Amino acid sequence: MNPQPLPAGQRLWATLALGMASFMNVLDLTIVNVSIPNISGDLGVAPGQGTWIITSYAVAEAIMLPMTGWLAGRLGQVKLFALSTFMFTMASLLCGMAPTFEILLMARVLQGVFGAAMIPMSQTLMLSAYPPEKAGLATGIWAMTTVAAPIIGPLSGGWLTDNLSWHWVFLINLPVGLLCLFLVIPIFRKRETPLRKLPVDLVGLGLLIVGVGALQIMLDKGNELDWFESPTIVALGLVAIVGLGVFIIWEWYEDHPLVDLKLFTRRNFAVGMVCLFIGTIAFFGSTVVLPLWLQTQMGYTPTWAGRTMALGGVLAVFLGPIVGANIAKVDARAVASFGFTMFAIYAFVCARFTPDVTYATLASTRLIMGVGVSCFFLPLITISLSGIPPERMAGASGLNSFVRNMGSSVGTAVITSLWEHKATEHHARLVENVNTASDSAMNYLGTLQGTGMNMDAALATTDRLINQQAYLLSTNAVLCLCGIMMLVLVLPIWLAKGPFSRVAADH
Repeated sequence: MNPQPLPAGQRLWATLALGMASFMNVLDLTIVNVSIPNISGDLGVAPGQGTWIITSYAVAEAIMLPMTGWLAGRLGQVKLFALSTFMFTMASLLCGMAPTFEILLMARVLQGVFGAAMIPMSQTLMLSAYPPEKAGLATGIWAMTTVAAPIIGPLSGGWLTDNLSWHWVFLINLPVGLLCLFLVIPIFRKRETPLRKLPVDLVGLGLLIVGVGALQIMLDKGNELDWFESPTIVALGLVAIVGLGVFIIWEWYEDHPLVDLKLFTRRNFAVGMVCLFIGTIAFFGSTVVLPLWLQTQMGYTPTWAGRTMALGGVLAVFLGPIVGANIAKVDARAVASFGFTMFAIYAFVCARFTPDVTYATLASTRLIMGVGVSCFFLPLITISLSGIPPERMAGASGLNSFVRNMGSSVGTAVITSLWEHKATEHHARLVENVNTASDSAMNYLGTLQGTGMNMDAALATTDRLINQQAYLLSTNAVLCLCGIMMLVLVLPIWLAKGPFSRVAADH
């Protein structure tokens, strides 16, 4: 049975608090990235070792996310959200005060473990606070925070690190987390969901930890270790395949499963999750590669690269609630198709950039992306959660967040690796044209020597130019691929079956 919606006044405060909680949690996935060199230097470890600050959080969160539904049944949705938010906030305090690298890693694991349930629980509580006819608005506001946070993360992380210290990347969570609890507990404490004392599926838990943990570490370290050229990556891949394969079989036939995988037998949930996974790969792939190109080849600082990317997030913040408020009036599949198409247009426009592209052009194209993102994340959530009974909503929201997180991990790892490999390939092809048989190459080298350079310096300058062109061509190719991935999703999204209501009983 659905709980009664909150009065308008309480609903406003609940929306603010739950939105801040999900924003804070998603922000932590990216805000730390730009601070890794500073953290590594201060704590006396190599930058490569410092990346475990990101990996430890991602692995812990990935393992815990699918368990959200089971935990909500054992503890209650309100208690789980409050406990998760409090412990995440305390773990953030420990991160900010960590005197050694080992303590920081331990605190990051605690952040991932306790913070995993915050996102799906904030979504579930947000939906319960609104009447069914305004569910789209609730989802729009919630989706707005989860879309904007990964874009704003690097910008805010860079500013905090440059102007204060890396400690504030974590300490900024304290006032936000405590304010969320101060607002949420009085509003929701009398709306606790019924408890279900289900037995602990220890076998499923073990398989989940092994399978998801191996997969997440493989994705995070794959590019660094040259993927399957490394025995470590091969071993992690085999462990992930076997662990997750056995986990799926075990959970499917288990009487009291840790993860409700049978949600995927619902047509809308399955279609929504497939499209969300592929769309998230394209979104995060392009969101990671573009600032990498700007910083490594175009001379942008992390702060300016973040400013370039932030404009799309700002637009998504404004459009999210508008799209959400009107999603029930139009076909969610049509809105998603429009979003896929707009994102593809953005990717194809970016794929035509030249080395002299201006900041204004870079920033303005992000507006197209903002429209696209606002119009595909929200309808995908609406479609996938349509018809889910209240008692299964926490599990569905947890799987939704898990799929989005894995899509971001795959997109970041695979697209970044592809970008590096394509750049190497283009560099090799371009270098082949610098030889004595090429009049243009010899004339260019002669011009450089005419400025006072010797041949070695002229060749080094030419190689830098070729490298810049190679990375530009690679960036264009990757963005085209992301655009194509989005366009492909226009077809399968129409396999979903309307109407897309919270109470529809579609399968």
